[in-house]
Parts: sequence; structure tokens; C-alpha cells
Amino acid sequence: MTATTAPPDRRPWIVGVSGASGTPYAAAVLRALLHAGESVDLIVSRAARLTILDETGHPFRDGHAQQDLRRWLARAADGTPDAFDPDVSAVRHWPAGDLAAGPSSGSYPVKGMLIVPASTACVAGVALGLSKDLLQRTASVTLKERRPLVVAVRETPLNGQTLRHLVTLDEAGAVVLPASPAFYAGATTIAHLVDFVAGRALDAAGVPHKLYRRWEGELADPARRPDDRPS
Repeated sequence: MTATTAPPDRRPWIVGVSGASGTPYAAAVLRALLHAGESVDLIVSRAARLTILDETGHPFRDGHAQQDLRRWLARAADGTPDAFDPDVSAVRHWPAGDLAAGPSSGSYPVKGMLIVPASTACVAGVALGLSKDLLQRTASVTLKERRPLVVAVRETPLNGQTLRHLVTLDEAGAVVLPASPAFYAGATTIAHLVDFVAGRALDAAGVPHKLYRRWEGELADPARRPDDRPS
């Protein structure tokens, strides 16, 4: 493989979107990363394209990635269109079938990777080192380079084989983060639940955000919400 380089002043976070249900989680993570001023490299698996179409009613196409991404990120978790006005100029999209893409090489400078949501098939592929597409290959590179890898698995119930794969990822240095919303942060809408999971994924990556109210050791008004969520 020919090593691929990137401009020295750009070190993106890689966001991988697999075919599991939960594309609003991915959208919330992407919006928050951009709101934090981060650059993003995006990999959407072939299965994820079908999930995006099913969950949003809109396609995600390699040839129209910027346009489709903007429309996807503008959509609220409850399905409201044009709820956000995202600037996606800091996002670089890589087709999942491009195994010669920049993120396939350890010499490509990145901060780390988040897989949101992660299907059990994706979890198995990364745990076993299959690298069947760019998403899995990039996750393997992230592990071998000892960079942060957050795997937001979205499935229930979990069988023994998947649990063993998750233990393998944990032992390899990844953060296994089940997409499990909490209610102590004052959740009253779908968006609040989605933002909690997205916020915990960003916590694991060390990216600052204000997506949910943090526990501070005392009861607070459950309706209190951050007033500067990403737009």
C-alpha cells in the first residue's frame, strides 16, 4: 500500500457509521465535533447507507456526499427537517470501498476514531481484524497505532459471541460504549436521549461539548438543559 499523507495542519477525527440502527447518534456526534471546531473524516458503510435511507427517508451517496450529509445533519432526531444549519466544509468523506484511502494507513495523521453506531457485524470484523472495508480497516489501524477508538455498539440483546468480541476490543484498547441513554440528565425528548449517548461518546474521545447536563452530586432541575447545543 502506498502511504497517503494529509496536510500537516489537519488532524481529523474519523467517524465511522455502520449499518446498525441509530443514525441519529451519528448525526449528533458529527454536529458536536463540527461545533467544537474539529475536522472530520467520514466513512459510511454500504449497510449504513440503507439504514440512513430507512431512518431518514433520504439517500447517502458517494457522488453527492456533501449535499446528502448536509441534509442528514440538518434533520432533528425526531425527524423534523431543517432543524439545524450545519456547515460540513470541515468534513472529508471517504467511500467505504476505497481501501487505498488516507485513513487506511497508519501514516495518515488523525486524532482517533468513533464508530457510531457500531453493528455487531462491524464489532466482529474489527475484533477479528478482517478489514473487509475501509471502516474496519481504519479501526484496525487506529488500534495498532494506539489511537483512541470508541465503539458505540447498538444492539439488544447481545449474544455470547458478540460479548466475547467486545471483550477483545476492550483488551485491545478500545472504549466499548453501548448506546444506552440515561434519564438523570433531564431527558424529556428523543433529542435529549440521543444527545446523551453522543455526549458520552465524545467524553470517551476527550472532545469537549455541552450536549447534556452532567451529574454534580446533587439533585437539580431535571428540565435544565444546555443552552448552547450545536446548531
